[in-house]
Amino acid sequence: MRQIRAIPLWYHRGMAMTLRLSSEDERLLAALAEAEGVSRHEATLRAIREAASRHAHQAKVADLSARARERYADVLDRLGR
Repeated sequence: MRQIRAIPLWYHRGMAMTLRLSSEDERLLAALAEAEGVSRHEATLRAIREAASRHAHQAKVADLSARARERYADVLDRLGR
């Protein structure tokens, strides 16, 4: 039996989201937006993108480091003696 979705998938894409901030976080966001000369919305988007980029970079560095340690394990072992 085929299942019918009550709410289409496209409805969930790009939907607005309520961001609940403490008064301190609200103050920090306002200060960040003012310092960058952008809206609070734009400052939030930039912060999200920067955090995602930083996370991806850290994951890539960790992966490359693990590969290098594996590839050069014998050399690193000899250097450690």
